[in-house]
Amino acid sequence: MKKRIMNLLLIILLVVVGVCLFLRWREPSLIYYPMRTPFTTPAGVTDLNLTTSDGVAIHGWFIPAQFAPAPTVLLFHGNAGNLSHRLQKISLLRAAGAAVCIIDYRGYGRSIGTPSETGTYRDARAAYDYLTTARQLPARNIVLYGESLGSAVAVELATQVPVGGVIIEEAFTSIPEVGKKMFPLLPVGWLVHNRYDTIHKMGRLQSPLLIFHSRQDELFPYQYAERLLAAAPEPKRLVELHGGHNDAFWQSQAVYRSALQQFFAGLPAS
Repeated sequence: MKKRIMNLLLIILLVVVGVCLFLRWREPSLIYYPMRTPFTTPAGVTDLNLTTSDGVAIHGWFIPAQFAPAPTVLLFHGNAGNLSHRLQKISLLRAAGAAVCIIDYRGYGRSIGTPSETGTYRDARAAYDYLTTARQLPARNIVLYGESLGSAVAVELATQVPVGGVIIEEAFTSIPEVGKKMFPLLPVGWLVHNRYDTIHKMGRLQSPLLIFHSRQDELFPYQYAERLLAAAPEPKRLVELHGGHNDAFWQSQAVYRSALQQFFAGLPAS
């Protein structure tokens, strides 16, 4: 009987170890869903070909504002698709009075390489450096905007460089916490390489913060947004949207656009 119990425990241990090793191996594919589907650059959009600090060539767009003066939103998209799938958001940001710069992380769209946490941070910094050097924009005129995975990228960059403001949408607290929610019986915190530990960086923000989140978000609960808000210094604001993780901004256009306009109006003058 004792031997059977020991054998059963050994089998359970081997299964758990096997699952852990599988998750460790599959981690990148569980976080990143890049698409390289060919797309056409729209009229009025400038293609950007940037090089990161580690020599990776990334692609982006710059879309001017409809009217000047205007803030420039540096947009970091979520973990799926590429920048060509963000045309609706770009149109709303421009309608709210901003210019938009958006990049594809390494491995996405026309950008080369393979995505990783460190890689996305370097990609973001390359775009920021482009705005402040090639376009000579004052840091106070740059607003970092991150959706979903991009929220972690935006917050990390905001702790490294001066900016006029930060906007995050349908954000999460950290990869270990999300993983624990998905795999409650596994030691996810010990397994993951990509951590995107946004919750512990919020206190280092030094610019106005706007958070968008929907209570109907099927991936990240509204409590994530509340905790991120609580961890951040003033000035800060949480705006509730309605809709799913990927379309709440579109389903709540009136609220979304109004909040953006108020946020932009409160930024330092050019």
